[in-house]
Amino acid sequence: MKNKNLPLLLPFRCIIFVLIFIIGSIITNKSLDEISNMWSVVASVVNIVTIILLVMVSKKTGGYAKLINYEKGKTKPKQVVLMILLILIVGMCGMYIAGFGCYGVIPYAAPMMIAPIPLWLAILNVVVLPITTAFAEDGLYLGCGVNQIKNKYAAIFVPAFFFALQHSFIPTLFDVRYVAYRFLSFLPLTIILCWHYQKYRNPLPIMIGHAIIDVATVAQILATSAIPDFYEMMCGL
Repeated sequence: MKNKNLPLLLPFRCIIFVLIFIIGSIITNKSLDEISNMWSVVASVVNIVTIILLVMVSKKTGGYAKLINYEKGKTKPKQVVLMILLILIVGMCGMYIAGFGCYGVIPYAAPMMIAPIPLWLAILNVVVLPITTAFAEDGLYLGCGVNQIKNKYAAIFVPAFFFALQHSFIPTLFDVRYVAYRFLSFLPLTIILCWHYQKYRNPLPIMIGHAIIDVATVAQILATSAIPDFYEMMCGL
């Protein structure tokens, strides 16, 4: 049974990311640019909050597993491998095309996305971020979005829009070109993921693929945090 109120949660992460970075900037008396390197830590915190919220709102309808339509034994290893390749290929192509369109550079990568953070946080986040992101983002946009919206086209494009839009505020920088770059980087992938989930109703390959790809990002942050020269080298590529 669909819950017409659950799609109202789709903008939640966009709003909370903006608020956290603005409040963080005020509290630390630093600019948004200066705290942008902490995006991965903020994302992990927001992920945990999102998961708690999803568990709470899904209690009356059978719990989190039912919210995302998880069925034990439905997933085959081949499906996971193909999903990892799909996320990698579409994700990289999206970033390259958006980077060229917004900055005229291929490949373009926002430097703050791999900027160093305190080493102990970088080590912790290698585990925390990928796992919590899969449960939080896919739970919200697939479970509360694709699963709950009746119109089959809106059920793909509305969650995909907010799925991509949230990345425009991780980290939050009030730069139109940066916001557009981040949004356009992820939109093709989020549309495909929402379409795939609507067709097959199997969240596990998407969640596993999502988590594994995120490991690559946090691994780079760990490397730049542990080896100071590595960040300068990556920025110079």
